[in-house]
Amino acid sequence: MPPELKKENKTDAAEAADNGAPHLKRVLGTWDLALLCVVAVANLNLVPVVAAGGAAMVWFWLLALAFFFWPQGIAVIEFSKRYPGEGGIYLWSKERFGPFHGFLSGWCYWTTNIFYIPTLLFYLVGIAVYIGGPQHVALGDSKKFVFFSAILLLAVLVALNVRGLGLGKWVNNAGAVGTAVAAAVLGGLAILVFSRHGITLGASEFRFAGGDWRLINTFGVVCFGLVGLELGSVMGDEIRDPARTVPRGVLWGGIASGLLYLGATMAVLVALPRTQIGAVQGILQAVTAMAESVDIGWLVSPVALVLTVAIAGIASAWLSGSARIPFVAGLDKYLPEQLGRLHARYGTPHVALITQSVLSGLFMAMSFLGATVEQGYKTLLDLAVVLQLVPFLYLYAGLIDLARRPEDGNGRYSKGMLWFAGLSGMITTGIGMVVAFIPQREGEALWLFETKMSLGTLLFLALAALFYFPASRREAALVAGAKEGGPGPVAEIPGPGGQL
Repeated sequence: MPPELKKENKTDAAEAADNGAPHLKRVLGTWDLALLCVVAVANLNLVPVVAAGGAAMVWFWLLALAFFFWPQGIAVIEFSKRYPGEGGIYLWSKERFGPFHGFLSGWCYWTTNIFYIPTLLFYLVGIAVYIGGPQHVALGDSKKFVFFSAILLLAVLVALNVRGLGLGKWVNNAGAVGTAVAAAVLGGLAILVFSRHGITLGASEFRFAGGDWRLINTFGVVCFGLVGLELGSVMGDEIRDPARTVPRGVLWGGIASGLLYLGATMAVLVALPRTQIGAVQGILQAVTAMAESVDIGWLVSPVALVLTVAIAGIASAWLSGSARIPFVAGLDKYLPEQLGRLHARYGTPHVALITQSVLSGLFMAMSFLGATVEQGYKTLLDLAVVLQLVPFLYLYAGLIDLARRPEDGNGRYSKGMLWFAGLSGMITTGIGMVVAFIPQREGEALWLFETKMSLGTLLFLALAALFYFPASRREAALVAGAKEGGPGPVAEIPGPGGQL
């Protein structure tokens, strides 16, 4: 690749490194990335929401793994090789479709996590109360206790990630190990219960016939649960030897995540009737029911502790990863430039991290207005699904674009593979977004649900345009002023993304 093209593909963070300025540090190796993929993808907090739909939801997992998750891995590996800079899906969309589409993709990715991270913190608190035993479980339904505990946890996670990924990655890694251990215990209990008491799940329960049509909404949640392989590449300038590390990390992290989801869903269904599965505390309800049925009730508190560590790691991974989007957008001047600042001592995007945490705290407060803890959790989750899938439309469209255009041969996969992964991923993503607009909860008016979903989606898309177009006009005015005799030649004035 010619030197000038290599320069264009660098992010401002990478160029800062070349100039000796404070810069992001390469601290993530293969197993760090694999564990990051596990902790980002395998969010056990989503398992109860899916399992509540019954055993037929297993087919949703298998379909999404084949036609959404696997193509996602192909896309992440392909684009990471072609564009190995900081920003991930934001950078890839910008390179394939231009600055506005890159910004819109990154905006949706980031804003989704502003209100997804609170769902993780709600879930963490709801699980943590089990550590103290049955007498403390009721605290999980106290709005004040959950809110203030979640705010405190958010502050701790922000402080760790401002300190740097060299420290923060250990929270992520502990979360991945905790997720695997919790899922293994859950599966082991299911096997033990089956060996002693048999299984109550019949073959008929795996059929959709006679089921509630609203359950199709769950397919959107399943697709939402399988995003995350791209999270490591959002930190592209912090990965050691990305050409080797990314494919290996994505492969092992993807396989582990798929197995964990399938095993955990089946274990919850073995433990509880689907009508008794709570959205927030469903995993621990299943562990409690199974442990007590085989006379090892003491196991609940240790499992709650392990699961608490797992969810803390998941929240830390999404907080640190998604904060890189406003950081790069700040460098590109589409968002306030302050978001592109790095901590003078730790070299981390501290302004972006703190800004994201403040916004997440505000959404936590808003979600509790006139709602129970579980209602607040589900409201935030509904809002997250559609916006989170928007960047994946760009991701798979990018694969199709690569397949149809002559390229320089710098990629990893054949055109046939790119066509298949792009089309299957695009179609599956579209279906997941459409079904997310179907209300799952009984008793909620259809018009009210559709109004909340539509207005919420349009609001965040409109905000993206509100930030982007004024910034774009300012950039155009700067270039025009230079052409009319401003300081220095036009070629020396950096445009969005640091490109000349």
